[in-house]
Amino acid sequence: MSAPIEPQDYLYGVKVVQIEDIRVARGLTRRPSSSCTHRKMVYDHNERRIWCSDCESEVEAFDAFLHLVEKFSAATSRINRRAAELAEAEKFQIRSRATKVMDEAWRSTKMAPLCPPCNTAILPEDVAGGVASTSKALVAAARKRQQPNKP
Repeated sequence: MSAPIEPQDYLYGVKVVQIEDIRVARGLTRRPSSSCTHRKMVYDHNERRIWCSDCESEVEAFDAFLHLVEKFSAATSRINRRAAELAEAEKFQIRSRATKVMDEAWRSTKMAPLCPPCNTAILPEDVAGGVASTSKALVAAARKRQQPNKP
């Protein structure tokens, strides 16, 4: 009995190695990026093509789509950032209004604002060195206890 026959590549034709397959195997693309950087694209509905109005070169559909996605993504992130800024500003709006009212009352040269619960005058000198603080929940509970019960 003889040794088994091993098929040789030349028996089945010339073995062709395509460079594109090697590029894909290395993580590169088959098609080189040849899109312009002007970003002034014209979408021609009649010819169904996209081209740059500055250099008049053809723009691939994927590159045009990627440009649009980048624009929309940037706009979405700007909108989300603005919404977060507005939410934070709304959170501090009531403090700002109260501060403006107190500031306006203290600017008066003849009148001084009164403390709402005890009706004593509050002068700017009284709070310039800092103020004592207490729990808002305790104050709210005490005020609720002081209110007469309505049937």
